[in-house]
Amino acid sequence: MNTLLMNGWVAGLSYRLGGQGSLGVSRHEVVLGPERRLPRPLTIAFASDFHAGPTTHPAVFDALLEALRRERPDVLLLGGDYISFDAANIRGLQGFLQAARAPLGTYAVLGNHDVWNGSAEIAAALAAGGAEVLVNRNLPLPAPFGAVSICGIDDPWTGAPSADATFDGAGAVRIYLMHSPDGLWCLQGQRFDLGFAGHTHGGQVVRSNGEPLKRPSGPYSRAYCHGRFEIAANGPLFVSRGIGCAGIPLRVRADPELVICTLR
Repeated sequence: MNTLLMNGWVAGLSYRLGGQGSLGVSRHEVVLGPERRLPRPLTIAFASDFHAGPTTHPAVFDALLEALRRERPDVLLLGGDYISFDAANIRGLQGFLQAARAPLGTYAVLGNHDVWNGSAEIAAALAAGGAEVLVNRNLPLPAPFGAVSICGIDDPWTGAPSADATFDGAGAVRIYLMHSPDGLWCLQGQRFDLGFAGHTHGGQVVRSNGEPLKRPSGPYSRAYCHGRFEIAANGPLFVSRGIGCAGIPLRVRADPELVICTLR
């Protein structure tokens, strides 16, 4: 595939012609109930679906880094699919990972492309870049947010997800980090206050009427393709369009997106 895409030359041409979109920042606010009061507002950044490799021009990652420096989030969450085609492409994200660290930490889950192409190598590179890789486990944030747990589950379809392990011992405020909205299918009665997912790319190529040319697979991914969704008995779920391009080096009416959420 690297050869077919001329080792990124096609992605470079697409980027120069505007075919990889322009990074946008979507801002949201979530207010917790009085029983889950925080010491101060917590700003969370979420980015997903980087797809480093021949389908995504590296300038997209530079734009994301600039946006993160402007937004100055407390926490950075990463939603998986860091590469396309080859685990070695994670090297294209090394500089970003080193530079994008947030004060209260960077937390990551893996996506289907990571599982398919070598999750051990990708997880090791994420850890070397300062990210906590959460595969069916959770971690509390540093003080003064020790009651907030980041709960990361394995990819719903290509991994081995376990909600019981993911939420075991989690704090009063639970942030559910998943690659795909189909992580909702894996909940098995567990509760979350705020959820983040990617995978869908918002359709990546979208018709003028807003309908994706091809909807993603998975029942929740099809239903929750992009935006904010209120999940019964839980908190809201935010589904991002992601950062890079999968399959083909092209985005149409589905610009890359950094999600910023302030939790109060």
